[in-house]
Amino acid sequence: MSVQTDSAAFTQALHRHAAILHKVARAYCPSPANRPDLIQEMTIALWKSYSRYDPSRTFSSWMYRIALNVAISRFRREGRHDWRFSELDEAADVADGRPEDPRVTMLLECVDRLDPLDKALMLLQLDGYSHEEIADTVGITATNTATKLSRIRARLRIMMGEKTDGTR
Repeated sequence: MSVQTDSAAFTQALHRHAAILHKVARAYCPSPANRPDLIQEMTIALWKSYSRYDPSRTFSSWMYRIALNVAISRFRREGRHDWRFSELDEAADVADGRPEDPRVTMLLECVDRLDPLDKALMLLQLDGYSHEEIADTVGITATNTATKLSRIRARLRIMMGEKTDGTR
């Protein structure tokens, strides 16, 4: 395949799955002003890695893996001072005219306190990926994914209970 064909295929796939970059940027970068820089960094990493993309696997899972790795690396490099978990999908918060559920806000605040890998696992699960797809994306087994997600959910239940002083 020629470089020109590769470039066109990459650009087409990137546009088709651009929402992934925006979702990861929103999850790992609370400041809307800083998100374009993170998205650009993820796009550059995707292009540099494109020659190693295996077309027998889904592009979106590969894209998530690269985007999450870039976001997590930046998170670790810059520290938490400018990073917190923002909303998974800003478009959904008031798109249907309903006020935001305070439980969702509380959940997102609790997810903010998770380490970057756990946050990535929750992001992928909340986005509807199966344990197998999540495992493939983050590079662990499906069994390990299921175990980790179960433990993360238990930890989130405890954290949410602490935030409500044990009342529901």
